[in-house]
Amino acid sequence: MMHAEIYLKFITKLQSQNRCRVLPFVLLEKNKTACIDFSTNDYLQLSKSPGILKSGLAYAMQYGIGSTGSRLLSGNHPIFETFETQIAQSKKTDKALLFNSGFQANMAVLSALLDSKQFTKKPLVFFDKFNHKSLYEAVKLSDAVLIRYAHNNMTHLSALLTKFSNSDAPKFIVAETLYGMDGDIVDYENLVKLAKQHHALLYLDEAHATGILGTAGYGLSTELDLQGVEHVLMGTFSKAMGGSGAYIACSEIIHQYLINHCAGFIYSTASSPMLIGAMIEAWALLPSFQSKVKNMLNLADYLRLNLKKMGLNTGLSQTHIIPVIYSDPAQAFGIKKKLQENHILTSFVQHPTVPKNQTRIRIALHINHDKKDIHKLLSFL
Repeated sequence: MMHAEIYLKFITKLQSQNRCRVLPFVLLEKNKTACIDFSTNDYLQLSKSPGILKSGLAYAMQYGIGSTGSRLLSGNHPIFETFETQIAQSKKTDKALLFNSGFQANMAVLSALLDSKQFTKKPLVFFDKFNHKSLYEAVKLSDAVLIRYAHNNMTHLSALLTKFSNSDAPKFIVAETLYGMDGDIVDYENLVKLAKQHHALLYLDEAHATGILGTAGYGLSTELDLQGVEHVLMGTFSKAMGGSGAYIACSEIIHQYLINHCAGFIYSTASSPMLIGAMIEAWALLPSFQSKVKNMLNLADYLRLNLKKMGLNTGLSQTHIIPVIYSDPAQAFGIKKKLQENHILTSFVQHPTVPKNQTRIRIALHINHDKKDIHKLLSFL
C-alpha cells in the first residue's frame, strides 16, 4: 500500500465518524468586524493595540525583524534578558526563559525535566487528564511513567501519590491553572499541599491564566504560597497578550539546566525582536486591565447562568471560557455554522481535544463584549 493510501484511510475513517477537521471559513476583515467574535483567545483585545504595535515597530527598527540565530549563538539580544528579568520578578522566581510558542515550551521543557537518563529511576508523572496535548507529547518524548488522575480531582491525585509513596523515583505533578477548553480553575490549595507533602516538582501551565488571573494579571501562581515546593511555571503571550511566544519561570538551577539540556531552546532560532518588543509593552499593561477583566468575568457569570436556564450544559466552567457541550458532533457543528451565518463566531471543538461524547461549542468572552452581545448570542442559541 502506498503512503498516500495509508493517510487517506486515516482521513476517511475520521470523515465516517464526523470528526474530520477542516480549516474554518476565512472571513474578510470587513466581514469579520461585522461579527460578534466569541472564538478568539485575544481576551484583552491587545493584538491590535496601537501602543503595543508602536513598541514592536520601534524594536524592529533597532534590532531587525529576525534574531538571526539561536540564543546561544548570534540571537541573544539585550531585550530578551531585560524581558526575562521582568517576567521573573512578576512571577516571583529567580529566572525566566523565552520560547517561540507555548507548545514548544511545554514539549521541550517538560521532556527535558523528565529525561529518564538524568535519574536512577524513571520519573513518575502525576498528570491531569485534561492537560494540553503539548504536555502529553512531552511525557511521551521523555519516556517517563505517565500516571493520569481524574480531572482536577485532588482525592484521586492524593490516592495515587500515596500508592507510590514508598517509591524513590522522582515525582512530578503537571496541571494547568485555567483549563482552556473547560474554563475551570485548578484546585490550587490542595494541589500545592500535595506537591509539598510528596516532594513532587510542580509544573503549572498558565497559558490561559496569564492576563486573567492572579496578582496584577500575572497568573494564578502569583497568589500561591510555593515556599518549599520545587516549581516550574509556563505561560504564553498568544492569548490575553495578543501576540505569540511563551515563557518559563523557574529557579536558577533549572534555568541553567534548560540552557544546557533543553533541545527546543538550544536548537531554535530565537524569537523576533519585534515581537518581544511588543510583548514587553503588553506585559507592562496587564495590571491596568484588571478592572476590565473583573467586568468580563461578571458578564461570563451572567451568560453561564442564562445558558443553564435554557437547559444547556456548560460543564465545569468558572471563567470567561464557557463550553456548550453536545453528545452529537454533527449537531454541535450545525449550530456553530448557523451562528456564523448570523454573524456570531464561536469555536467547534471535538475529540481528542476534549473527551469522547463531549463535542462542544467553545465560547470565549473578551473585555469588549457587553450584555447586548450576550443577549444576541442567547437569542440565536
